Formats: sequence, structure tokens, C-alpha cells
Amino acid sequence: MLIEILGTGCPKCAKLAEAAQEAVDDLGLDAEVVKVTEITELMKRGVMMTPAVAVDGELKSSGKLLTVDKLRELFATGV
Repeated sequence: MLIEILGTGCPKCAKLAEAAQEAVDDLGLDAEVVKVTEITELMKRGVMMTPAVAVDGELKSSGKLLTVDKLRELFATGV
């Protein structure tokens, strides 16, 4: 599983990346959490508000700082 944190590198983006890694660790997933910070890439993916989360290339959330609990739910169900 590839989990991408999309944002410009703001503090909220950093917090979301930390929370995503914590959720991955808690669930014991075989997943990689990466940050995508290039503005052109964000625009290409249609991200208008950051931070955003994509799982395996599919945008799952945008403009929200999701909690670890919400991320666990998202990663476990794929919703």
C-alpha cells in the first residue's frame, strides 16, 4: 500500500504524515508513507486544499487534518 501525504510542507502536513505513519504502525500494515510537496503534482491530482491523503493513487481526503483514529479507519477499510 502506498500512502501519500499531499501538501506544501506546512505544519499540518507534517502532523498528518506523522499521524499516518502511526496509524500504519498500529495496524501493522505493509505500507509506505511518502510526502508529495511539488505544487505541479498537487495541481495535477486536483488537490485544491491541503493537507490531503491518497491511498494507492486515489485521493481519500483533502483540506482536513485527520486524526490517527480516522486514518486507522481509512487504511483498514480502504474507504
